[in-house]
Amino acid sequence: MVDAHSLEVRMNPPRPTTRQVFDAHAAYALRVLRYLGVREADLHDVCQEVFITVHRKLDAFEGRSEVRTWLYAICRNAASDYRRRAHVRREVPAEEPERGAPELASLEPVSRLEARSRLQLALDALDERARELFVLYEIEGLTMPEIAEVLECPVQTLYSRLHAARKAVLSALGRDEEGA
Repeated sequence: MVDAHSLEVRMNPPRPTTRQVFDAHAAYALRVLRYLGVREADLHDVCQEVFITVHRKLDAFEGRSEVRTWLYAICRNAASDYRRRAHVRREVPAEEPERGAPELASLEPVSRLEARSRLQLALDALDERARELFVLYEIEGLTMPEIAEVLECPVQTLYSRLHAARKAVLSALGRDEEGA
């Protein structure tokens, strides 16, 4: 027999604390922010802003979606705000490299960091809608129905956009679709 308390807990699971959300999803938030265009130097600051927002809005979280989906929307807004104000803080490249700076031995990626940098450049070339979709599906592994809920878009439309985004990313990486 199920008692009333057990039924209530199943119907309305207890709301997680900010600390629980942070512990479970901080790495996810960092990845999402990186792939949505937040520069490495600013990544932890923007992530901190995300979890400040989580702390402020957690009482309003109704549990109609997964915490991860809700957190993605907060990350998306934070990354968008960051990109709007990032133009003020752009670094100005020096004309001459520092003496003793290492030269590139090859154009092929030799490390995960270099491969990630190439992917980041490919993602930067996408428009915001395509970038979000590509990151959520290909990198974060969300299902199309979950993405449709987050982006408020029909599933079939998302599949069409994903096909175009994949093609653009492969092109930016210098690969054709058959060879990838």
